[in-house]
Amino acid sequence: MHNGYMGKILRVDLTSETITVEEPSPDFYRKHMGGSALNLYYLLKEMPAKVDALAPENILGLSVGVTTGVSISGQSRMTATAKSPLTGAIGDSQCGGFWPAKLKFAGFDGIIIKGKAAKPVYLWVDDGKAELRDASHLWGKVTGEAEAAIKDELGDSKIEVLQIGPGGEKMVRFAGLINMCNRANGRTGMGAVMGSKNLKAVAVRGDTKPQVADKEGLQELKKWGAKTFPTADVAGLGKLGTAGVVSVQHAEGGLPTYNFNSGVFDGWEAIDGQTLYDTLLAGSQEGQQDRKGRDTCHGCIVRCKRVVDFNQGSYAAEPLYGGPEYETLAGLGSYCGIDDLAAICQANELCNKYGIDTISGGATIAWAMEAFEAGVLTTADTDGLELKFGDAAAMVKLVEMIGERQGFGDILAEGSARAAADLGKGAEFLITAKGQEPPAHMPQVKRSLALIYAVNPFGSDHESSDHDMTYEENTYKAFQDRYESLGLKRPGPAQQLDAAKVEFARITQQFFGMLDSVNLCHFVWGPSWPLYGPEQTTDLVKAVTGWDITLQELLEVGERRINMMRAFNAREGVARDQDKLPAKFFERPLSGGPSDGVKVDKAEFEAALVEYYQQCGWDDNGIPKRETLERLGLEWVADQLGL
Repeated sequence: MHNGYMGKILRVDLTSETITVEEPSPDFYRKHMGGSALNLYYLLKEMPAKVDALAPENILGLSVGVTTGVSISGQSRMTATAKSPLTGAIGDSQCGGFWPAKLKFAGFDGIIIKGKAAKPVYLWVDDGKAELRDASHLWGKVTGEAEAAIKDELGDSKIEVLQIGPGGEKMVRFAGLINMCNRANGRTGMGAVMGSKNLKAVAVRGDTKPQVADKEGLQELKKWGAKTFPTADVAGLGKLGTAGVVSVQHAEGGLPTYNFNSGVFDGWEAIDGQTLYDTLLAGSQEGQQDRKGRDTCHGCIVRCKRVVDFNQGSYAAEPLYGGPEYETLAGLGSYCGIDDLAAICQANELCNKYGIDTISGGATIAWAMEAFEAGVLTTADTDGLELKFGDAAAMVKLVEMIGERQGFGDILAEGSARAAADLGKGAEFLITAKGQEPPAHMPQVKRSLALIYAVNPFGSDHESSDHDMTYEENTYKAFQDRYESLGLKRPGPAQQLDAAKVEFARITQQFFGMLDSVNLCHFVWGPSWPLYGPEQTTDLVKAVTGWDITLQELLEVGERRINMMRAFNAREGVARDQDKLPAKFFERPLSGGPSDGVKVDKAEFEAALVEYYQQCGWDDNGIPKRETLERLGLEWVADQLGL
């Protein structure tokens, strides 16, 4: 056996109904680590350029990493990668839960899926073996029903199921993959890709734990984490989850409100993490103060996942479908001017049932609300629905209509950018980058995100780099040792996007790219506030694999992943012309609170874009230069691009 990884990739051709096993070399694993970089290798090697994202030729990779399944917090992660039906560029999305570790225990480091099945099927991976099974009876079922049916059919309640809901079946362009009925590969439309292939689910079972090179070293890291966690910054996620960020973002003027027109929300307290904890979390009525309403991923001490359970007026929620994270509370809440917490929880449950992304879903509804209030959309466009900010019932109804692709929901299921194009109006209200709606972190306030949202290969994303507030003059000292290990020694004032801030964005983007290839949780492993820092991340990979690896080599894994993504996009015709932000972020200042009057400075942004390209070793069009690709061992990619 290998250390850390299983040494086997499952290859599935749905068209021919053939399943094979590939055994890459140890050098391949060290170069790519798993996850995102591993998936990209297969997409670039085997997928023709410019195929339709919903065509059989699109390749879907589902991969874990070299540390997945070992006994430490934050390791049970999986990355799904394919061409995105939402953006037309590379698509990439991560999930947690128990499915990632269980795939490793079943004997595989990843699954590479091609083709399209003649009828609905699901893939059954059982302790080193795999087969395709009929899923016609599962098609159309929401996630909870389908998962229960699969477990009953296979006779084991402990099987883990990754699946699509009706939203993925109907190819909602921002449909996600769902496991445990509440953990999502939410972004970039990976559920639509799986739906286009007639693949309903991937069920996994196995008990083969990965071998570890240095068990004592791993145990020391685990003990340090357990001892440090109670006083660490990440400890707050245990009690309130990411929902606790609502109050922080509002106080800083960075809580996206009314489709990003303001950074403050009068109803913030009603949707805050503390309110969620006190009222709707499972167990809140029984007064449980330790683990009430908290779930976790395999082997993780943080327990940050929310679980709600209530029956309140028009709304009721089941614990099976979890509870809202910060992004969801904002996307389905403040984006839309909604302060009805029960309605947001209900909409979150619908998203998990139908398998659709709460971020793009909420932002697309917010776009429609602003366009309607401005008189650009009318009831003739919306099937008679009055779409006003603050209308919780309309928001919940639209989530269901999107999941079913019914009426106006069929238009919104294309995403806001395509909806505006199809309707021929409303583009002035868009907040998208590369066609993807942004998460609930405002580039007007966190200025490095203005750059990252634009240049990130799969569209605006908040988990592709660190955020400004940890790299400013008044906060830097708390994370100084960690940042200095990455060569980051030039913190500056807030709302500044100079060469030093570009360096911060670029290097932390490489670090996060590595995390999404090793497949480690950003809440546990990171460059600043998470439990473990960069040097400990290196120690983890060393202990698990036995490789004499350095932090610089790990950063190169992330850099390699980013360059592979940019190369993929270049093949699809996506380059500098798509590295942009919507006009709204430059032209319309925010209104109210600490960020009143703030907007992204166009000249500063353009200068930062040029600086970023230069620092990355890319040409003026944002395409990696040959010497950059060669330095990263990607000569074959340079040949593909004709460099």
